[in-house]
Amino acid sequence: MIDPSYLSEILIPSDKLQARIAELGAEISRDYAGQDLLLLAVLKGSVLFLTDLMRHITVPHAIDFMAVSSYGTGQKSTGVVRIMKDLDASIEGRSVLIVEDIIDTGATLEYLVRILQARMPASLRICTLLNKPSRREVEVPVDYVGFDIPNKFVLGYGLDFHELYRNLPYVAVLSPQYYE
Repeated sequence: MIDPSYLSEILIPSDKLQARIAELGAEISRDYAGQDLLLLAVLKGSVLFLTDLMRHITVPHAIDFMAVSSYGTGQKSTGVVRIMKDLDASIEGRSVLIVEDIIDTGATLEYLVRILQARMPASLRICTLLNKPSRREVEVPVDYVGFDIPNKFVLGYGLDFHELYRNLPYVAVLSPQYYE
């Protein structure tokens, strides 16, 4: 049971999420026609987005996963990025699309892009469901954006609060009394 006191508002309802994801899938399918596409999901938050997105991508593609962390146990980035799980296969010569749940400061993604560029993919682009441009400290080139959102702590649709609430079918805002 979801405790409604944790949520201050539903920011993006399920129907809007699904409609935008279908649009992103169509754009990606058009842009990657004829390429060796690899969707690289950044765990854990992007799993729901990846599964729905790949259903709308009509060109052949493979998937792989990385897990990186810069948050520790809090709600604010520590600034130190660690790779918790690396890729299973080489990306050399492949068209790689990083699938991210949310881009906040950009520090984690900038680190990830640097590491992946050194592995010599044919191309490396970024798709994020949620983008917080007001929080950006490091510029990263984002090619596909689901939604620009305000600087609020969000959860649901893969995003968590202490590893909970990822299962919500929408993106909600955490009630301010639960912030650190």
